[in-house]
Amino acid sequence: MKSHAHFLFLNIALGLTLLCPGAILADGGGGSRTQTGDPTFVQANMAIQEQNWDRAVELLKKVVERDGTNADAHNLLGFSERKRGNLEAAFRHYDRALALDPKHRGAHEYAGEAFLLSDNLAKAEEHLARLDKLCFFPCEEYTDLQQAIAAYKQTHSQ
Repeated sequence: MKSHAHFLFLNIALGLTLLCPGAILADGGGGSRTQTGDPTFVQANMAIQEQNWDRAVELLKKVVERDGTNADAHNLLGFSERKRGNLEAAFRHYDRALALDPKHRGAHEYAGEAFLLSDNLAKAEEHLARLDKLCFFPCEEYTDLQQAIAAYKQTHSQ
């Protein structure tokens, strides 16, 4: 019986994957659209992979100037600004990403991590709670933020 249930679960998961292929290709951690057709967005992702935060910010600003409704670009712009140490700009872009797409898992994760950097554990936990509701199955964004919060609590309890 257990084997049958496992097989059924895998078939359902595969079916959902085939019905929603864009969700897998979406960039920005749970964003709402794919970005493979925008060369500037692709270059920005390469800059992020190279941890070239200044270049990523430069490119992502161009993307959001062209399309201010791009939640993925705002999320990654917030991420890149956070990596540059500019939390004010990071929060502004995470807020914009979440205003455009309140279910954007990546923006919730990254905003939560930014709140930890600003020593606001309560706000980070709010984003974790939101991710808990958004992720039907455990998702990477929830797990990553949960681990960041646990590490924060461990280092700040001493």
